Amino acid sequence: MLKKQFILLPVLAVTLISGCASVNDSPEISAIGYTKGDICTGQIDNIPDGLTPVSDPALLAEASGEPGKGKLCTGQVFEATQPVRVYRVWNSEKDYTKYGRWWSFEQPVGPKDKYRKDNGICPSWSSLDVMTHCDIKVGARVVVGPGQSARCKKFTFDQSAVNQVYISNDTRENRLWVEACSQATAWPE
Repeated sequence: MLKKQFILLPVLAVTLISGCASVNDSPEISAIGYTKGDICTGQIDNIPDGLTPVSDPALLAEASGEPGKGKLCTGQVFEATQPVRVYRVWNSEKDYTKYGRWWSFEQPVGPKDKYRKDNGICPSWSSLDVMTHCDIKVGARVVVGPGQSARCKKFTFDQSAVNQVYISNDTRENRLWVEACSQATAWPE
């Protein structure tokens, strides 16, 4: 009887560990999540051609946020093997935010309040009045995943199933991972 228990315990441990696998089956590629309960709302999906999964734990951690702080609930890092179109809605009164860090693969549509809720963007963070599109540069790394909850001054946005694209642009450090950008247009149209 004791022999059976020693055999069953390792089998049970392997089964439990397998059930906790990350978003990807590849062991060198991992996802991280800060969860509401045990799961994030939504999943990483609709990845366009031209992006290949890679491992970059530091970038993944940079894009992921704790509940109430915004950012991503869970994410996967990808590297661009060809230019990939992304869209950004930003605040025209803060021109330096044109090349910010939060983008979308889908062209944003209004109304503004729905877009704000879907992407967890507090009113104090941006007026969301203009839109730009750019292409991710070949070789750039981005993080894709559903949004974390965001605590604003008077309310909180819940986690969102909508995928967001994190690009670590920082114009203060001359770090820009997008190119071929459009002129800003009024948003929503």
